[in-house]
Amino acid sequence: MSRRIKRTDPKPRSRDERKESRPFKARSASKAGPRPGGKPGGSKPPRFAGERAERRAPKAELERAAPEKPVEALLPTKVQTVKVTADENNMRVDRFLEARFPGLSFSHIQRVVRKGELRVDGKRVDSKDRLEEGQSVRIPPLKLDTPKGVGELSEAAQKTLKALKEMTIFEDDDVLVLNKPAGLAVQGGSGMTRHIDQMLEVMRDSKGQKPRLVHRIDRETSGCLLVAKTRFAASHLTGAFRSRSARKVYWALVPGLPKPKQGRISTFLAKEESEDDTIMRIAQHGDEGASHAVTYYAVVETAGNKLTWVSLKPVTGRTHQLRAHMEHIGHPIVGDPKYFNIENWQLPGGLQNRLHLLARRIVIPHPRGGVIDATAPLPPHMQQSWNLLGLDASRFDPIENAPEE
Repeated sequence: MSRRIKRTDPKPRSRDERKESRPFKARSASKAGPRPGGKPGGSKPPRFAGERAERRAPKAELERAAPEKPVEALLPTKVQTVKVTADENNMRVDRFLEARFPGLSFSHIQRVVRKGELRVDGKRVDSKDRLEEGQSVRIPPLKLDTPKGVGELSEAAQKTLKALKEMTIFEDDDVLVLNKPAGLAVQGGSGMTRHIDQMLEVMRDSKGQKPRLVHRIDRETSGCLLVAKTRFAASHLTGAFRSRSARKVYWALVPGLPKPKQGRISTFLAKEESEDDTIMRIAQHGDEGASHAVTYYAVVETAGNKLTWVSLKPVTGRTHQLRAHMEHIGHPIVGDPKYFNIENWQLPGGLQNRLHLLARRIVIPHPRGGVIDATAPLPPHMQQSWNLLGLDASRFDPIENAPEE
């Protein structure tokens, strides 16, 4: 039987986008039968990265890599030019500076790059640009913060460390997965005094190295945030994201019922800036700054015809991708201050007007073997909505059947 392909985009697409909103076959809970413990879904193994028994390799079985070389962090008092080494190949400019000078603050890194004081082969660069082995990097005089080694923490630092431990849902010698709460930013910005990157300062090791962010999620999005505790882990994990070996699943609450119930959204996205805000708009192939973005979605459960719980799998990782894509197909995420624009829509009583988007799960190869598979619980405001709407968080998630590209 042929499968009918429905498009979510009203306009004809470019050659890169001809798989627009293709429905994918999802096995229903009723056909699969109950899982052990009463959860529907049967004995179907997860599609993400192998059997559950292989998800986390025991520490004793993990292959140990060579120890890291000490990082020299002398204060540069004059302009210096350094060569990018083989170990630094494909490293982002900001990560390069952070690795070479562990005490350098995030704000100072952004400042020297933005002002053009740091140059690569004589040219200005962006902090997100990647370096190549052998390139010459001009580094201006830098003001380093005092590196924080292992020692007695202040009372405030101890509270910060405790807060990080309470967020932790997975940790070993190389990797940390945090359950970031909604409202807490991942990195600093204008007027930002507390954020995850700043909190990680209390986890600096004896060499002055602090854990590194591997990816980012929006400030109002809660859930799984991956952090590398070593430079070795950071290199492998960022490589997994670049090669799309990392699998992410998000949960969201949206108005109405998306049709088809499972599909693929493929668009180009470009940043649109104004004096007050920055959003991602749907763009055309070839537009300045436009990047291709692909998302799979699946309806998990509905609450009447009013609201729907959807599961989302981003194939690409563009800024605000899921939020912009759900708005594009006419089902913006409940509580989204940037993209929810349905006129005269009333929030059902008892639901909080906060972004209902959760980074539910992340599955990624461990740098030393095995697989990291971490799941975050619903945040309090979403759990309240699930309870009020009678949604069952233990239901089988059909997004597991979505393709990987």
